[in-house]
Amino acid sequence: MRVLVQSKPFDYGAECAGFGQGGRDVGAVVTFLGVVRDDSGSLARMEIEHYPGMTEKAIAAIADEAKTRWQLADVLVIHRHGTLEPGEAIMMVATAARHRVAAFEAAEFLMDYLKSRAPFWKKEIGPEGTGWVAARDEDETALSRWRPERG
Repeated sequence: MRVLVQSKPFDYGAECAGFGQGGRDVGAVVTFLGVVRDDSGSLARMEIEHYPGMTEKAIAAIADEAKTRWQLADVLVIHRHGTLEPGEAIMMVATAARHRVAAFEAAEFLMDYLKSRAPFWKKEIGPEGTGWVAARDEDETALSRWRPERG
């Protein structure tokens, strides 16, 4: 398992190339690449802040949960911080499992967590100024499907 929080770009193809290889019990590898999106059409850049140490620890804990919950052979999470422009890779998730359903579900779980709970703060900068990216209801809804119902 690897969790990387870094400012420098990463090579998605190179990261994918060797991931999940070599394990005789791996039957599925799922990868996802997140890219900075310009919803408004006027995003100049995004600035992503985090607390070093705390962020890695939080992501590693959720990756450990995914690894146990879906019996994954391997997990990779890379998330960038600093200044990024529209179209740049912001994060990647990779999961390897015995079966495809486990690999897909675990990857979705990790992506939902990263979108709504990982300790990053994102500021969008455009011609009209700057603004912090707020939590979205649909991200909370996506994450809630992974938590057991209480009642």
